[in-house]
Amino acid sequence: MAAVSRLGDMFRALRSRNYKLFFVGQGISLIGTWMQQVALSWLVYRLTDSVFLLGAVTFSSQIPSFLLGPFAGVLADKFNRHKVLLLTQTLSMVQAFTLAALVLTDTIEIWHVLALSAFLGTINGFDIATRQAFVVELVEKREDMSNAIALNSSMFNMARLAGPPIAGLLIAAVGEGVCILINAVSYLAVLGSLLLMRLKPFEQVQQQRKVWESLKDGFRYAFGFPPIRALIVIVALLSLFGMPFTVLLPVFARDILHGGANTLGYLMGASGLGALSGALFLAQRKSVEGLGKVIIYTMLLFGCALIAFSFSEVFTLSLLLMLFSGFGMIVTMASCNTLLQTIVDDDKRGRVMSLYATAFMGMAPIGSMLAGSVAEQVGVGYTLAGCGFLCAISVIPFAMNRPKLRQMVQPIYERLGIVPQIASGLQSASNLSSTPSEGRGD
Repeated sequence: MAAVSRLGDMFRALRSRNYKLFFVGQGISLIGTWMQQVALSWLVYRLTDSVFLLGAVTFSSQIPSFLLGPFAGVLADKFNRHKVLLLTQTLSMVQAFTLAALVLTDTIEIWHVLALSAFLGTINGFDIATRQAFVVELVEKREDMSNAIALNSSMFNMARLAGPPIAGLLIAAVGEGVCILINAVSYLAVLGSLLLMRLKPFEQVQQQRKVWESLKDGFRYAFGFPPIRALIVIVALLSLFGMPFTVLLPVFARDILHGGANTLGYLMGASGLGALSGALFLAQRKSVEGLGKVIIYTMLLFGCALIAFSFSEVFTLSLLLMLFSGFGMIVTMASCNTLLQTIVDDDKRGRVMSLYATAFMGMAPIGSMLAGSVAEQVGVGYTLAGCGFLCAISVIPFAMNRPKLRQMVQPIYERLGIVPQIASGLQSASNLSSTPSEGRGD
């Protein structure tokens, strides 16, 4: 019975009907997304044999998030997030059908890939911040919010575990176009889940301030308190130095491990398995307390795993190291997300999460372009080893300042009832379902 109870606690956010719909719809769609990502990487490398162009495609797909993310956060706080997501998911489906048609008719050229990637990146610039803020509306109990965020990571990485290996097999059998077409069709699942939700009527908050003033207010709120600033910086550094490893994987699969598209799929699947394990590790936690220390250990694990992977020429060892890198990456990212979502004010949630999305998605294209350029000069092995080293040392300032940051958030944890010693007293004395007037992170 104890095991069943623990399992129920691990998936407690699924008791909310709207969140369950969101979880299923997004889960199906994300499998297609990962299939398209593998297919597109393999297609570009097959057409061009250029590591630089692999980085350029990633850059074009993610740089709009860097440029548009903060403004998207303002819109996420002003407009109906449900309707915004319906629009962004529909446009993403149109992009996938267009790309699939070009590949299946064998008329695809690299400029098509760059243009359509930039179009999808623009859509994602609005979609990511809105989706991050929308999740909170779907969970009926505030205390289940951290579990919902961890389950989101689980969903993302269950898709990454399934999508790439399927894509690798399909590419070898029928080509890249079918993978992209499956992704286009998979958007019907998420659109259906959004339409089936029963949501409270949207009440637009009348704000006198203009967009630019709201944006500046969001920056002041996010960067004016050191713990929130530290979390966003950690995500930015991990994205800048760590995320380029996905860009270099096709080169490792074909030229170093001497495999094909299925090898790339297995490597990404192993990373997804590690990330899924990390997300489930977070889902079984009942409190955000102590996540600051977890971030330090998992950032170091991620960096060291990348360094070791860069020198591996054995397929089995490479799979194992991808598993560790996936675990370290997702636990670090999701821990930062969980801390931010737990404490942020609802009226500023979209703007803060847009800064998280900008750090996560926006810094990756810069890192991808840099990694692609450096790899052309010194090789992918040394480039990835350097990325891993920079990830490992970039967490040092956070580790040194963690005691001070911990002291700054202690009053917030006490007010939210997170600190175990006083949680029961606070729960009876205050209404924890209301949003705290001030929010901070660890």
